[in-house]
Amino acid sequence: MRSAEVIKDVVLTASGGPFRQMSREQMRSVNLQQALKHPNWKMGPKVTIDSATLMNKGLELIEAKWLFGLPAEKIKAVIHPQSVVHGLVNFVDGSCIAHMGSTDMRIPISYALDYPERMTWQAETLDLVKLSRLDFYEIDLDRFPCFKLAKTVLSSTPEHAVILNAANEVAVAAFLHDQLVYSEIAEVVDRALNRFSAVAVTKTLDDVIGLDCEVRNQMSELKKDFQDTVKGIKIAVETDT
Repeated sequence: MRSAEVIKDVVLTASGGPFRQMSREQMRSVNLQQALKHPNWKMGPKVTIDSATLMNKGLELIEAKWLFGLPAEKIKAVIHPQSVVHGLVNFVDGSCIAHMGSTDMRIPISYALDYPERMTWQAETLDLVKLSRLDFYEIDLDRFPCFKLAKTVLSSTPEHAVILNAANEVAVAAFLHDQLVYSEIAEVVDRALNRFSAVAVTKTLDDVIGLDCEVRNQMSELKKDFQDTVKGIKIAVETDT
């Protein structure tokens, strides 16, 4: 294990999801079917929506902080449309180590199942010549407000991370069940963070579970504030058609 002192920063990559090139205004009118069409990965509905909002990458930043004991300023993320480079570690001497691989979730899953060994199976080998190029872009915090919220929580308390995760899970479930529009996911999570801004310190696992349950129970009130918007959009669509 390398000392954290020699690490300049850790950079995670995000594909940018299906709406990478959309403006925030355009994102206000996207529907569930569009949000579930990930350009690179085949995943479950909840994770696919998190990938579209970039909340998944925000949660991964928080995970990296606690798993590796890194300060928030040493953990970053960029958009990488090809999804070939999955993460990089920059060292203080200017060198960099990158983890690369084909866009197949079975590869990281197989490693987790057989850790610390590597499982032998018919995985697709990365062909660098066919790749020809790798692109990287900064994440626009205005277009991806969920990621912005997670970045804020990254520098906050562990309790706020619990609130962020619980609120996001409820909001995404509501979107998947046609109870919220896509752009409201971030708004609901933001309201939850503000509502629970002053919470008791969680000292035990039971405290964490209790806070998680409390947030989920009170999220129903926040969702009601947005459901009239969903009804209004449905009426407008039916009228236009």
